Amino acid sequence: MLTVFAFLVAIAILIAVHEWGHYRMAVACGVPVLRFSIGFGRPLLRWRNRAGTEFVVAALPLGGYVRMLDGREGPVDPARRHLAFDAQPLRKRAAIVAAGPAANLLLAVLLYAFVGWWGLEQPQPVLGAPVSGSLAEAAGLRAGDRVLAVQEEADAAPRPVRSFDELRWQLAQAALQRRDLTLLVGEPDTPAPRAVALPLAGLQARDVDAALLARIGVVAPWSAPVIGEVRPDGAAAAAGLRAGDRVRAVDGRPVEDAAQLRAWIRAAADADGRVRPQRWVVERGGGLVELEVTPRAERHGDGWIGRVGAMIGAEPALTVVALDPPEALAEGVRRTWEVGALTLRMLGRMVIGEASLRNLSGPLTIADYAGKSAAMGALAFVSFLALVSVSLGVLNLLPLPVLDGGHLMYYLWEAVVGRPPSEIWLERLQRAGIGLLAALMSLALVNDLVRLFG
Repeated sequence: MLTVFAFLVAIAILIAVHEWGHYRMAVACGVPVLRFSIGFGRPLLRWRNRAGTEFVVAALPLGGYVRMLDGREGPVDPARRHLAFDAQPLRKRAAIVAAGPAANLLLAVLLYAFVGWWGLEQPQPVLGAPVSGSLAEAAGLRAGDRVLAVQEEADAAPRPVRSFDELRWQLAQAALQRRDLTLLVGEPDTPAPRAVALPLAGLQARDVDAALLARIGVVAPWSAPVIGEVRPDGAAAAAGLRAGDRVRAVDGRPVEDAAQLRAWIRAAADADGRVRPQRWVVERGGGLVELEVTPRAERHGDGWIGRVGAMIGAEPALTVVALDPPEALAEGVRRTWEVGALTLRMLGRMVIGEASLRNLSGPLTIADYAGKSAAMGALAFVSFLALVSVSLGVLNLLPLPVLDGGHLMYYLWEAVVGRPPSEIWLERLQRAGIGLLAALMSLALVNDLVRLFG
């Protein structure tokens, strides 16, 4: 229920802001707006303002529109003909069309700025044990290393890293852009932090997923290898493990953090589902206890992994990332730019086949993340809104005939050749745009179904 409610709230807000951008720019340009609708179908609420605009909230909230006075959509009183949208100069028509996506991008800036100013509790940028065989392990990163800053070029100013989430975002961006990155590692008061170069350009990254972060080797923040809640019917309980036990070694190998311990537990099951017992040394009550733990095999995808039936790992150390209002606004602009640029870059790479089409997400994935972010709290939901608002703004600027970007493409043609496209070409492009958009939506829906149920 929370997922459905959060999804509807998110869609209603984003659509309302988008259409509000068109509406406000039309009013500023002197074009009468006949109807402002959030949703389609049977009206649930309706009212009029002094200018005569009818505002509608309809039953199906998966879209919206602004209907302006326009000679192409019906007869116009000759006395008001000069006010119609299609009678406006090119610059006004372009401004009205572009104002919708611009409103979404502006909303994203403000939402990101609000989150940065209010302060969000995030894991500290302290690394868990690098994934075996990863770039991070080869570069010499170790569990417990604190990343102070990242540096893209040798002569570039280091960029401070305030949280693990920010570090992961920088790593993913650099990998997708095929840029090497240098991490500056040490304690906050370290006079000369250690520089660790990560050759991310050689990864040839195609997808933004957990597998990319695993290849880089930075998957989770450091957390102590402590046993949490133990299920009474699990392998941990059968072996005598207790909540609060701190695991010091497995099969004679020192355990550096919880991520490493989880990886060793999963690796206890082979490709045929056979499990080998492990010798654990745990710290309990000030002393050391040696136990034999036999994880239980569980089917995972096409293979098997080991499970012990207990929570593994203490909560990572957290920090509150809060900025001054000017810094928060600058952060909002920067994050909106980065997310928008990344969206365009991924779309371009999907078109030329350098990125997987699996990166496309549809309404089911958006609804799933809306519910998850709402369950995490108001700030997480606001961050989710900002992300989707950027995507909505960027996607609407694509030069597809049925989108705002398609209309801007027509206006660019008109500006260059001095006349609008012919009605025949407009109809052909409209049909092609609808077909392409339907194909993309179908693909996104299939990706959603595979991602959620496959």
